[in-house]
Amino acid sequence: MTDEPKQQSYSYEQAGVSIAAGNALVKAIAPLARATARPGADAELGGFGGFFDLKAAGYKDPLLVAGNDGVGTKVKLAIDHDRHDAIGIDLVAMCVNDLIVQGAEPLLFLDYFATGKLENGIAERVVAGIAEGCKLAGCALIGGETAEMPGMYAPGDYDLAGFCVGAVERGEQLTGDRVAAGDVLLGLASSGVHSNGYSLVRRLAADKGWKLDRPALFDNERLLIDHLIEPTRIYVKSLLPSVRAGKIHALAHITGGGLLENVPRVLPKGLHARIDAGAWEQPRLMAFLQAQGNIEPAEMARTFNCGIGMVLAVAADAVAGLTAELTAAGETVHVIGAIEPGERGCTVQGGAEDWSARANWEAIHLA
Repeated sequence: MTDEPKQQSYSYEQAGVSIAAGNALVKAIAPLARATARPGADAELGGFGGFFDLKAAGYKDPLLVAGNDGVGTKVKLAIDHDRHDAIGIDLVAMCVNDLIVQGAEPLLFLDYFATGKLENGIAERVVAGIAEGCKLAGCALIGGETAEMPGMYAPGDYDLAGFCVGAVERGEQLTGDRVAAGDVLLGLASSGVHSNGYSLVRRLAADKGWKLDRPALFDNERLLIDHLIEPTRIYVKSLLPSVRAGKIHALAHITGGGLLENVPRVLPKGLHARIDAGAWEQPRLMAFLQAQGNIEPAEMARTFNCGIGMVLAVAADAVAGLTAELTAAGETVHVIGAIEPGERGCTVQGGAEDWSARANWEAIHLA
C-alpha cells in the first residue's frame, strides 16, 4: 500500500490577499480619521458602519444630500509619477463640491481603495490626502473599504471612489428655481485641471513626449507634473456662509462637460447662460494644453474647466458684496456672464480668439 501524496494547504495570503496588511493599514490610518472629527461624528474606524448625529451638528429639519465620485485617470498620473499624497484631496473635492451646489454642508465621507496588492506605504499616503480633503471641507472621514484583489489590477495600480453625505435645512436647498433673467454669473478660479480631462492630458503627454519631471515650458519655476497633479480646489468653506445667507441663486460645479454642459444643469427652462471667455485670463496651463493639442475652443469648453472651477448665479445688486466676501475667503472671483431669456443652454464667446461655443442642454440630455 502506497502513501497518498499530501494535499497542499491553501491560504488567503498565498492567493495574494494579506489580512494582516489590511489590519495594519486600518491601525495606521485611524489617527488620520480621528483628526477629521467634527460635531456629529467621532470619526472612529473599525465598526461595521459609522454613526452621525444630525442633532449634534445643529440641524433641526434637515434634508440629506448624498453623492459619490472618483478621480478618473488622474489616478494613473499619480501612480506613474509617485504622486500619491494629494490624490485623496481630489477624491473628496469631487464629492463635496457637488454637495455645496445643492446648498448642502458636507458632513461625512467614506472612501473605497481597491488594488491588486496592498502596499501600506502608498495606501497611507492616499488616505492621508483623503483626511486632509475632509478637513478642508469640514466633513468627517467616518469609514471606508480597502479591497485587495489580485488579478484585477496591474502591479502598483489602484483605484479610488468616494461617497459623501451632507445636509441642508428644509427650504434652503439650491434647486435652480431662484435663477432669473438678469442674474450675473460669477466664476471662481480653479486650481488647475482639477479631475476631468486626464485621458486627453495623458494622451497628449504620450504623443508629444512631454518630460513631466522637468520645468513646464510656461513656468520655469515649477515642474510640469506639479502643475498637472495639482489637487482640485475645495470651495465648501468659502461658499457655505453665502449659501446659508440666501445670497446665491444657483451654483454649478465645473466638472466633466465643462462650462457648456454644467452651467445649464442649474437653469430652469426658458433661461440661457451667456459667458464671455474674455472676462478672465486663460490660465497658462490651459493655454498650453490647447496649443499642444490644437484643441478647438468648443472642445476646450466641453472638456476642461478653462480656469473656472465653480460658477455662481447671483442677483446683480449682490455682485459687489459677494465678490468682496469670497475674495476675503481666499477665492479669485471673475464676473463672467449673465442669464438671459432663451433656450436652456450655454454659449461661451469671446476671448483672445472667437470661441462661439454653444450647447443646447435640453437637446443633449433630454432627448
